[in-house]
Amino acid sequence: MDITVEELKERLEKGEDINFYDVREEHEYEEDNLGAKLIPLGELPDHLDELEPLKDEEIIIHCRSGARSGKAARFLESQGFNNVRNVLGGILAYRELE
Repeated sequence: MDITVEELKERLEKGEDINFYDVREEHEYEEDNLGAKLIPLGELPDHLDELEPLKDEEIIIHCRSGARSGKAARFLESQGFNNVRNVLGGILAYRELE
């Protein structure tokens, strides 16, 4: 299941408490981020224990363009996560809104 950048922006501006993760690399995150917790895609399997309590909660994942976060979402779904949402267009699309 996906989420648009417009919906994400609205929820962030409202200050909603969301489970929000960035799966880009650390250097990309340092250049620009939306306040999500950083877990690079390649390290995601190592963080399953940390994410386990969120299995039935909404998790929103983004990356630069939506490709890596799509892979991350599919991986988490394969591990039993029920409500993972990929940010369509990633941070590039989000920044175009500004």
